Amino acid sequence: MPGIDACLQEAMSLPGARGAAIVDWTSGLALGTAGESPGGDHEATAAETAELARAAAEYTAFAPTAAAGRSLSGPAGGTDAETDSDDQDKGPPVEDLIVTSRTGYHILSFVETTFDSSVFLYLWLDRDTGNLALARLRLGQLAERLVLG
Repeated sequence: MPGIDACLQEAMSLPGARGAAIVDWTSGLALGTAGESPGGDHEATAAETAELARAAAEYTAFAPTAAAGRSLSGPAGGTDAETDSDDQDKGPPVEDLIVTSRTGYHILSFVETTFDSSVFLYLWLDRDTGNLALARLRLGQLAERLVLG
């Protein structure tokens, strides 16, 4: 179970990885960074990617369960039938996001934790040398194993 530094180091070992971060999408702060940042500023990139993560998690088009009965920090109160359906919807409201630019891929993989968290792994992947499918799978595995705290 890797911590923040080990997780970032493992993310940067992926083919084509240019930069990685662990970001709190509520505050927009980077909890850790590695490699380069698309704009040259890791903190600005963290804030910008956090805006994207919040939009995906809050809008019903992307996360209908979050807006229709679940708060972003966990299940809302309700009837037993609603609670049963919430059991199926545990975890982050969105699994991951992929943004494609002309030169690279930006992957945001949401992290599920035992406490109410709003954290995601961010990976900037070079379009020519990276493997998007492999990176998405490995980032998801890292998100599952990441230990915070």
